[in-house]
Amino acid sequence: MMSERQDNQTLEVGAEVTGKILKLEEKQVVVDIGEKYDGIVPISELSHLHVVHPNEVLSEGDEVSFIVTKVEDEAIILSKKLKDQQMAWTDLKEKFEHNATFNATVMDIVNGGLVLDVGLRAFMPASQVESYFVENFDSYQGQILQVKVIEMDESKNRVILSHRAVTEEEQNAKRKETIQNIESGQVVEGKVQRITNFGAFIDLGGVDGLVHISQLSHDHVDKAEDVVNEGDTIKVKVLSVDLDTERIALSLKDTLPGPWDGIEEEFSAGDVVEGVVRRLVNFGAFVELKPGVEGLVHISQISKEHIGNPQEVLQEGQMIKVKILDISEGNKRISLSIKEAQEEQDNVELQKYKKEDDEHSFQLGDIIGDRLKDINK
Repeated sequence: MMSERQDNQTLEVGAEVTGKILKLEEKQVVVDIGEKYDGIVPISELSHLHVVHPNEVLSEGDEVSFIVTKVEDEAIILSKKLKDQQMAWTDLKEKFEHNATFNATVMDIVNGGLVLDVGLRAFMPASQVESYFVENFDSYQGQILQVKVIEMDESKNRVILSHRAVTEEEQNAKRKETIQNIESGQVVEGKVQRITNFGAFIDLGGVDGLVHISQLSHDHVDKAEDVVNEGDTIKVKVLSVDLDTERIALSLKDTLPGPWDGIEEEFSAGDVVEGVVRRLVNFGAFVELKPGVEGLVHISQISKEHIGNPQEVLQEGQMIKVKILDISEGNKRISLSIKEAQEEQDNVELQKYKKEDDEHSFQLGDIIGDRLKDINK
């Protein structure tokens, strides 16, 4: 026995006692609490969790604290569950006041959310599980989640937990760290998170940046999906960073070879090539030689005849031949001439005509010579 036994009347309901486990029976536990009669703990009062046998919770010889729930003439009824809940409330209040993060196990999945074990039953609404929509919570059964207490009322035995608050706090911290380390001009790797009508959002590791549709390609883009897909990992260039709004402007186009790169290896001064008239201005015409590469035909190089306006002889969308007068990859400038291209074409036609005329004259002389030979014979 723990001490000399006293009259049961010295104990009151709600009092806390400490006792030694004497016997684990099928439906109850016998405890020596130093009183005239031993204390009895019904199996339902061992834990807020379901218990099949007392040996799941206690062992003979353990010294444990209990709360007195009933005092009878020959019985003192005790509760370990109430004592554990008192300790749990004290612990939860401290965690709530300090906005602390701690682990809790998912006990059950119910309509509207999850039930977790925090020394007592606590509820996590579906909206507080993740920062994104979860359709099925079956996989959460038995999981250990990091949580925070976001609401509690001991009088109503109500504790509301949130895992979402923890993940969002972590995401915010990671986002701030990431954005502090990003600078304009950097080339970084990210994952295509979301595609919209105006571009694509790229996850850079805790913070999203936007590649506007105009920055996806050197060519015209109608839909972002024509260039990237959700889940793609791509390299992008940081155009600007706004620390106040946490907005990051990105460019995929600036990481890709431009249409002017290597242009001097593709075209040379003196080449006669085909192009499309894209724009007509007072001083000439801009002709596209390849997507993204345009050259200027000055009005003086459009025609051998004097013209007052390019629209007199050209129209947008027209396919024409031009001669490259000068080309500069560094300055992204090409000077073109329709007039000289036409002159070269005329020379080619003239040479071809002369060659055909010479061949025709040669053949006629041969015929006349052969006939003269026949006459002499």
